[in-house]
Amino acid sequence: MHGLQRAMSKITLKPSADSELYQTPYVNGDNFVDFRDDDVENPTNWSLTRKRYITAMVVILSLNGSIASSITAGSTQSIRDEFGISNVTVQLTTSVFLLGFCAGPLIFAPLSEFYGRRWMLYTTFFLYVCFTYLAAWSPNFEGLLVGRFLAGAFAAGPLAITSGVLVDLWDRGECGNAMGILICTSWIGPALGTVISGFFQLKKDWHWGMYACLWLGSFSMTLMFTIPETHGSTILVQTAKRARQHGHDVQAEAEVSSPKLLQLYKIALTRPWVLLFDTICFLCCLYSCVISALQYMLFTIYPLVFRDMRGWNAGVSQLPILGHAIGLVIMFGHTKRRKNREDMGRDMLPEDHMVLAMIGGVGFPISMLWLSWSAHNHSVHWIVPTASGAVLATCLMLIHVSCCSYISDTYGDYAASAVAVNIVARCLSSAGSSLFTTQMFNVMGIGGCGSLIAGVAALLAITPFLFYRYGHFIRSKSKYALD
Repeated sequence: MHGLQRAMSKITLKPSADSELYQTPYVNGDNFVDFRDDDVENPTNWSLTRKRYITAMVVILSLNGSIASSITAGSTQSIRDEFGISNVTVQLTTSVFLLGFCAGPLIFAPLSEFYGRRWMLYTTFFLYVCFTYLAAWSPNFEGLLVGRFLAGAFAAGPLAITSGVLVDLWDRGECGNAMGILICTSWIGPALGTVISGFFQLKKDWHWGMYACLWLGSFSMTLMFTIPETHGSTILVQTAKRARQHGHDVQAEAEVSSPKLLQLYKIALTRPWVLLFDTICFLCCLYSCVISALQYMLFTIYPLVFRDMRGWNAGVSQLPILGHAIGLVIMFGHTKRRKNREDMGRDMLPEDHMVLAMIGGVGFPISMLWLSWSAHNHSVHWIVPTASGAVLATCLMLIHVSCCSYISDTYGDYAASAVAVNIVARCLSSAGSSLFTTQMFNVMGIGGCGSLIAGVAALLAITPFLFYRYGHFIRSKSKYALD
């Protein structure tokens, strides 16, 4: 038993009971338990390999929810046939999941600051798997919606908490790279979900898409238990409690001065909405809402274009969405370039993130017109709308990642609240967009509707250029942004 305890301690980085570190805490000048300079319990002192492993694990957990958000989008026909519902009603399976997703930054992120990252990850991910199980075996459509909503609510936990884990592990420069990976995977996940469910619908039904989420969730859960606590204050509280068990009269600072849970929620539920009306946050949220809404609209648009109009099967008709992978490669290249410039001693401003957004902003309306009018004309070879779809997906991803990175660097200590309101706004716009996409394209046609979206995109395309040119001036006038 003692050997098992030591083995588990090694997996989760918790000192074993017979270690000197376990029994003898370090106390700082204020008489609080603190980390030593080379303390093995301090997450920032962990090895690069261990940091990368933990980063990969938490990103995989958040990827589960991203894939699940659209897992019913590629198999709507199967759901309609089983429950006898309309085209609009079936889209609720995606919308209610996204509505539940709003819970992450507002509910679970504050809880992770109060109770620590580890157990909140364990709890929320386990409940996500449980409610996905409920949705997969639901006997009626109402039960499916309830399961999807609750699964979305708890899937939002790992996504919100993962950001905190990355901040715990990495310094500012390296954290930006890790955040970029998280943002990219959260953007690619929904595209994978539609492709997976589309191929399952060819031979099976919508249940198999849910089974795939359960298989991935079960595998991820086995790895999840190797994730240690990374929240510094929580680790110090645990260290102080262990020390008191061995006769040391010590306390951690968080035990004395940390805000109460009610205070954390007061901040979490009010500060994001205050920041929403700050110029930078508002424009980034507006732009993010448009591109996120279009991302989930594409899950309906591509089947209309490639399945209904060109006769492709349900799986292949979703493949153009995987053009997001091109954007991922570009983002990695840009991140490496930024890192090289930082290593050369050059100062990197938040506005530098807008370079890729400017490219995506110009490409967004062009590729949208390209896709809509090449798809509108049936005589045009299939490679033309397919290529345009890949370019469009790339542009959307460049804008999304750039906006998220920009507001994170701009708001400093308020970044969590700025990102939170951005996530909520994107989820609300995405949840609503899937409900009217089919009707809008049926009434206006592929070309007309695509032109409308391209027009809105053209109006917003100036946003990254304004931030790149005048961002420093705008930040200097803000009460919350870093100057």
